[in-house]
Formats: sequence, C-alpha cells, structure tokens
Amino acid sequence: MQLKHYVFPILAVVIWSANAVVSKLAAGVIDPAAISFYRWLLAGLLMATVLFKPAWAQRRAILPWLPKLAVLGVLGMVMYQCLAYIAAQTTTATNMGLLASLMPLLAVGLSMLLLGEAPTLGSIVGGMLSLFGLGYLLSRGDAATLISHGITTGDGMMLLACLSYAAYGVLLKRWAIPLDSWTSLFMQIWCAIPVLFVYYLCQSAPPITPAGLPLVLFAGIPASILAPFLWMHGLKRLGPSQTTVLMNLLPVFTVAIAMLFLGETLHTYHVIGGGIALFGVILAQRWKQPLLRRKVAMA
Repeated sequence: MQLKHYVFPILAVVIWSANAVVSKLAAGVIDPAAISFYRWLLAGLLMATVLFKPAWAQRRAILPWLPKLAVLGVLGMVMYQCLAYIAAQTTTATNMGLLASLMPLLAVGLSMLLLGEAPTLGSIVGGMLSLFGLGYLLSRGDAATLISHGITTGDGMMLLACLSYAAYGVLLKRWAIPLDSWTSLFMQIWCAIPVLFVYYLCQSAPPITPAGLPLVLFAGIPASILAPFLWMHGLKRLGPSQTTVLMNLLPVFTVAIAMLFLGETLHTYHVIGGGIALFGVILAQRWKQPLLRRKVAMA
C-alpha cells in the first residue's frame, strides 16, 4: 500500500479534531441551535449542486429507504451535533476529544446488542479498561469527587452524543442501505434539516453572529463535506480495517489543537485516564479472540 493514501484519512481526522475545537469556540458566540441548523443547511445546499440530479434519478430506489435514512440523519446530524455543541458550553475541547475516542468501543457494545455479534476477549477486557480510564478522567483523578458530585453536565452530554453516533454507525452497518456513500449522506442531511429547523425555531431562531459566521463555514464545508470526501477516499484505497484504526488519532489531534488555539492545559489525569481509555478501545478493536470457544465434537 502506498503511504500517500494514508494522508487523506489522516487529514479527515485532523479536520474533525479541529471541529471539536470549533464547537468549543462556538460556546457563547453562536447558539447551538443556530450553528447546528446553518451548518447542515450550508452543507446540504452545496452538495445539492452536484448530487440533486443523481439523487432525483434514483428517487424510486431511495424512497423505500427514506425512514431509515431519516433515523440515521437524526442520530448523526441532529442528536450528535446538537448534543456536542451543548456539551461544549460546560466542558473543554480536550475532554470532548478524549470522550469521542470511546465511540468505537460504544459501537462494539451496541453491535453485540443490536447485531447479535459475539463478545470477544478484547471487547470485555478493553471495555473494562476504558471504563476505568473514563472514570479516572471524569473524576480528574479523584474518585471521591466523582462519587459525591457526579460528572459535569457537559461531559454527560458529550457521552450521550458519542452514544448517538455509535448507534448511527451500528445501524448504518446493520441496514446496509443499497445506495452509494455520497447519495446516502446527502439524503441523511436533507432528512435532518427539517428536524434541525424545528429545533432552531423552538429556540426562538437565534441569529448568526459575525463572530459565529466563520465557525458555521468551517463546520459546514471542511467538517461536513471535505472531511467525508477524504475519509471515503481512504476507505476506498486502504479498506475499512486500515482506515478505521486511524480514528484513534482523533483525541491526540484534538488535545494538541485545543492546547495550541484555546490555551487548554493537558493535565496528568487527561494523560492517564485518556490513555487507559484509548488503550482499551484499541484492545477491543484488535483482540478478536472469541470469549467462549465452541466445543468441537469428536468424531
């Protein structure tokens, strides 16, 4: 495999990491409902210039799948994004990036529940390690604080956002919608936009502020169009297994960008808790030995 093909998905991860920092920058500058709605409206309109005609030509093939495309749009574009923007108001970009690293592990757990996939030693041991690391991270290294005060609202919202996106990935795999990736993404976005519009109106239609406009543009173009293009290129050239593992770089890039642009400090509990959680995720991804071996009947 040529090394150059790794550049594309890695750049996608960098953009998504930067978007976590953009989410933090948006806090107090633009309402979560406004950036959520305008981000996907912008992405949907730009994608329509290229994808509307092909999608219209496939309308009969798309129609039976619209309910499932709508569910995916609500999980991936509404719940995940809105919860992440709300979380950013009361937690750090560093925490958001580290918590986002748990999405593959959450997907493994949901796959067992929804797809009936057999548990592996990696998923059990990795899950326990990640839970320990998560507890250490959220307690800031002090278990008594976590027990007495619980987790912050922002961290809790980010965990719910990650669970939503993990469910998105699992359902996308389970349903195996017979559409190409771009058409599927395009339809999910346009299924999500009406829901986001209702949410936007329910929040009294907050305006885009001058300071918030660049954040909407970044979220709507690089994070919503360019990054998926780069990621899909990686999937095509490298395959799912080699590409997906690169997502483990997201917390590393997010922490680095947050330190550089937000002045956030990397504490010991971030390194220890986040490191243990990430190791658990990698273990769950790589250690595929079945938890229970079937007994082979002797002839």
